[in-house]
Parts: sequence; C-alpha cells; structure tokens
Amino acid sequence: MKEYLLLLPLIYIFHDFEEMIGFGWFFRRNRWVFTKYPRLTAAYRDYNDAGMAVGVFEQLAVFFGGLTMLGYCFPCRVLYGAWYGMLIGLTGHFAVHIGICAYIRRYVPSLITAVICLPVGAVMLVKTGALLTFDRVTVISAAAVLPLMMLNLRLTHRWMFAAGRRLMG
Repeated sequence: MKEYLLLLPLIYIFHDFEEMIGFGWFFRRNRWVFTKYPRLTAAYRDYNDAGMAVGVFEQLAVFFGGLTMLGYCFPCRVLYGAWYGMLIGLTGHFAVHIGICAYIRRYVPSLITAVICLPVGAVMLVKTGALLTFDRVTVISAAAVLPLMMLNLRLTHRWMFAAGRRLMG
C-alpha cells in the first residue's frame, strides 16, 4: 500500500498546476462563461493567480500532502481509509472537469491532465482497493473524508481570491 500513497499528491500537483497555469488566461479571454454559466463559474468570479496558488497549497498541505504523509509514516486502517476516500474524491474531480468541458463544449484548463489522470486514479482505486480490508473503520474513514474535502473546497473558494488580492497588494 505504501508504494501507492505518494502517488496521490503527485497526481494532485500535476493536475492543479494545469489549473494554476491556465485558469487566469482562460477566464481573461472567455468572460462570457461567467454570464452563460453563472452557477458553474461562481467560485471563480474573483479569480486571481495568487489566490489560486494559496488554495492549491492549502489543499495540498492539509489533505493530499498532510494526510498522505501521516498514512505513510503511521500506517493504519483509519489513515489508509481516509487516503482512499481522498483518492475517490480526486478521481471524481477529474471526471467532473471532463464533464464540464463536454457541457460547455470548450477546452478549459484542467482537461488535459484530467484526461491523463482519470485512468491513473481508476487504476489506483482498483489496485489499492484490492490491498485494503474494507472493514467498518476503513469504510467510515473513507466516507468521512469526502464531505470534509467538499466542505474544505467550498471554504477555500470563498477566501482564496480575497487572500490572493491581499498578497498582491
């Protein structure tokens, strides 16, 4: 199991770098998406590169790096289950990006790495799922991480662009 743990932060970084590099460019050149798809783009209305970097760092530090390193250093069912829940969430995130691009029928930065990482995440889910014992502890910890990740993402979107404006002065 340990050989798979460190892959999770790597695929997260790989994917989110495409977002950090491309979102500013995309949103500046495609302002129409905010009008045509207000619910999809609400979290990015005040987008700035510094804020995005702050949000990506926070999620990496707390979830993908922090929880992964805890599981790597202190292997146990709770941490492995939580890690598996993160893997489910991230793999689903890739599918959402692909779905958004299909829905608006346009390339959005994050598509390329989502297409690359979705099969990687799926294979990791199968291979690590075969290594885990899905007892009550593992299932509960995996299930508990998913709503925490979604809540954290929602909160991060609310404050990251304000933090970015402060950083940029």
